[in-house]
Amino acid sequence: MTDAHKKTALVTGANKGLGFEICRQLARLGFTVLLGSRDLSRGQAAAAKLRAEGLDVQAVRLDMDDPATFAPVRDLIATAHGCLDVLVNNAGFARDWAFKADTVPMTMLRETFETNFFALVDLTQRLLPLLRKSPAGRVVNQSSALGSLTLHSTPGSGLEDLKAFAYNASKTALNAFTVHLAATLKHTPVKVNSAHPGSVATDANPTGELSVAEGARTAVQLATLPANGPTGCFFHMGLELPW
Repeated sequence: MTDAHKKTALVTGANKGLGFEICRQLARLGFTVLLGSRDLSRGQAAAAKLRAEGLDVQAVRLDMDDPATFAPVRDLIATAHGCLDVLVNNAGFARDWAFKADTVPMTMLRETFETNFFALVDLTQRLLPLLRKSPAGRVVNQSSALGSLTLHSTPGSGLEDLKAFAYNASKTALNAFTVHLAATLKHTPVKVNSAHPGSVATDANPTGELSVAEGARTAVQLATLPANGPTGCFFHMGLELPW
């Protein structure tokens, strides 16, 4: 990283939890970080905490359920930074743990895909021209091992009782987007990969086994891959996972 080009990263769903920690770790590496939050006041409070640590972090309103918020963020990046070096698609949710494939309400399935997949693809497509302008653009799709069809269909994988269909299927679709987008961009400097953070202790998963700092590590590693790093792959802590 040089003074001539200070790298810029955008992290979605970042006012708390994993997204917040990803912002912290990227900013510690010298990035200017745009902290995306659906509630701007909460995003500003989160960004202020990181600035108090001496980090270059700015909050932006980015609501994955409101595509009208996408263009202003894109325009801000274009005007203030000229390009986007890293996009971490971290925002997402899981609400269907009480249901299986034969009982999940269609409204819940559609809402899950709208936020976790369709809106993510929409935002990424809008930001791709700015990522292409970067000398080393990186897209990190925050996925989950629960999106792996291989692991779900392998006896003894540990996923036997984790069949939240809406969430899992949305991550499977996200992994497909990773593969297809990486293929589309294979002759460019932009690399696209999926990250599995692990079972992280957060508000949504208080029994998680990993700390938030540990959970953020995979996304940060993929956001800072060297020129000879992989693309179109699925990782956890440096280990490649099966689709």
